[in-house]
Amino acid sequence: MIKRKRSGATDIPSASMADIAFLLLVFFLVTTTISMDKGIGLILPAIGEELEVNPKNITNVLVNAAGKVLLDEELIPMNQLRGRIKTMIARNSLLIVSVKTHPQTTHQIYIDVLDQLKQAGATRISIAEPDF
Repeated sequence: MIKRKRSGATDIPSASMADIAFLLLVFFLVTTTISMDKGIGLILPAIGEELEVNPKNITNVLVNAAGKVLLDEELIPMNQLRGRIKTMIARNSLLIVSVKTHPQTTHQIYIDVLDQLKQAGATRISIAEPDF
């Protein structure tokens, strides 16, 4: 009679386990998207870059602590800012809009003013330090 050899407990081959883990890692790294905060898209000049600008090419937008907007020292509603800036840019293509805000102005009002300027087509926006 032929005796059969009893084999020991069967093992799960673990040689390819590292390969599978590596492939899963690569798969998740490639397919995962990381959302980045966009922020405000402004290009700031380097330190020390100062240019002399003709004063007739500058218009001032001042925002006080209460959120009121002054365009060249004239109080205007926020919803009229876009139209006024658009007509000023049509008259002077070299117009630079200087924005100054009070330190207690809320960020939302500041962003709203910048949005109005961008929608008006202002490409030359200067963010100035407030004199308050």
